[in-house]
Amino acid sequence: MKLYNTLTRKIENFEPQDAERVKVYTCGPTVYSFAHIGNFTCYVYWDLLVRTLQQQGYKVDRVLNITDVGHLTSDADDGEDKMEKGARREGKTVWKVAEMYMNDFLKNFRALNMVEPSRICRATDFVKEDMTLVDALDKKGYLYDTTDGLYYDTSKFPTYADFAHLDLEHLKAGARVEFSDEKRNVSDFAVWKWIRDGEDHAMKWEYRGRMGYPGWHIECATIIHEVLGEPIDIHCGGIDHIPIHHTNEIAQLEGAYGKKMSNFWLHNNFITIEGQKISKSLGNVYMFDDLAKRGYTHMDYKMWVLQGHFQSERNFSFDDLAAAKQRLLNYRNFAALRWQKEATQMDDVKSAMLEQLDNNLNSAGALAELDKVITKNVPNEAFVQFLDDVFGLDIAKSTPDISDELKEKIAKRFEAKKAKDFATADSLRNEISAEGITLLDGADGSIWQYA
Repeated sequence: MKLYNTLTRKIENFEPQDAERVKVYTCGPTVYSFAHIGNFTCYVYWDLLVRTLQQQGYKVDRVLNITDVGHLTSDADDGEDKMEKGARREGKTVWKVAEMYMNDFLKNFRALNMVEPSRICRATDFVKEDMTLVDALDKKGYLYDTTDGLYYDTSKFPTYADFAHLDLEHLKAGARVEFSDEKRNVSDFAVWKWIRDGEDHAMKWEYRGRMGYPGWHIECATIIHEVLGEPIDIHCGGIDHIPIHHTNEIAQLEGAYGKKMSNFWLHNNFITIEGQKISKSLGNVYMFDDLAKRGYTHMDYKMWVLQGHFQSERNFSFDDLAAAKQRLLNYRNFAALRWQKEATQMDDVKSAMLEQLDNNLNSAGALAELDKVITKNVPNEAFVQFLDDVFGLDIAKSTPDISDELKEKIAKRFEAKKAKDFATADSLRNEISAEGITLLDGADGSIWQYA
């Protein structure tokens, strides 16, 4: 299996440290608002990663985090805590806001038929462990105190710029005028934030005799260290996390414990909608409920995502979603043939699809291999199950065997049509159509399809 590794900027052969177990960490949502369809694109790709690894015979130990504290509106350690912002908007406590949006995220995550992570970790459950990591960094001389919080001195970590190929001198020259005079370097970041006099912050913990809360970048390092143990095999996230969040994760974990954080880093690209960045001001922020009102399901959207590559910037349009919906319908009808005709050998097709997926998760290539055979072959039950195992599109569940009564009606309609008894044939077709089924007539009989 080959994967593009952000760490080395090249496609490499993937080999886990353990011959049977793969340790995977995927950055999760900040639960201060509803997640839109664009937010879920990465999770579809990382689900494909998990499923492809399972096809290789590995047990995947995957952790997904939930950021419910400490993520500021700016990556630069200023701005408002996103959870506090959400609580004020909703008129609820930050704890209730976190619970509400986390549950909504997980509802949609599961409706997309994702493989359930081995563990879902909330940032607020690891605050004591965050403190332990902060202590370890302080003991090694990486930290300094300011009126705002405890900051990581990035100049003390010689390889800080390597992961994102940062030009620190350029960053320093371009620093904002309001750049804090307490920060020693423009790239320094808070590992722990102090709550200052007059500041109202609902989520707070006592540490070193003062109230405060963890910096956003520390939670992933803490969870990886505590739950999976470093080094992990694969760390996943969005490309926007490369220069700050993931760079800071590495500096904290490797600085504190002296071990490599992850052997592989996978980053997904963004999607635009109708050629524009997703933005509330543009009115193009769509939730799954919005898709449902237009007649589209979670599986239709998942099909659209899988038609592209995780490293490619994608443009979402409803025309393309309609095409993905039709493509998924074609696969359902292909799967339905197993109840109507004798199955053909599909091992070569399965091998060709897996070869594409093993080549840096080329789901588009794998689907193209499937498209070559859906009009020529009849799948057996094992192949249909393989499709669901590797894509999670619920094809098998959505194509159950029809009742004997309906099969009899299909046969009677075909015979009536042959006898030119069109009134009976039309009447039976209407009854069959009411079940959401359409018919294709051939010389030897009718094949049923989903409408």
